[in-house]
Amino acid sequence: MTMETPLRQARGLGSARTGAHHWWLERLSSVSTLLLLVWFVASLWRLPAYDHGTIVQWLGSPLAAVPMILLILSTFWHARMGLIVAIEDYEHGGSRLLLVVLVNFLAILGAALAIFAVLKIAFAGTPA
Repeated sequence: MTMETPLRQARGLGSARTGAHHWWLERLSSVSTLLLLVWFVASLWRLPAYDHGTIVQWLGSPLAAVPMILLILSTFWHARMGLIVAIEDYEHGGSRLLLVVLVNFLAILGAALAIFAVLKIAFAGTPA
């Protein structure tokens, strides 16, 4: 027995049943970001110095560059999901779609620029 009216059923305005999936993705991205952030802080703490040469040499290693890229992806993905939830919860006007598109665009742009910088340092040894 459903509580929806026939018109509501026809329009498909019921639950999308994706809330639990989105909730799990947010939790998984927060855990991955936290673990990678702990790795990042511990890796920096173990460096002998924090000068340009040491950081470039450290980031030139695949054992540093790959987790750094994963940290960037995880952080931007988590921020994107959180901002979209906030927009969906609090924005009810016509600008909602524009804001979601803008958040997606800026998240992709920010992640791409950060990954480019890491790859440039890893392969060329120079900052972007």
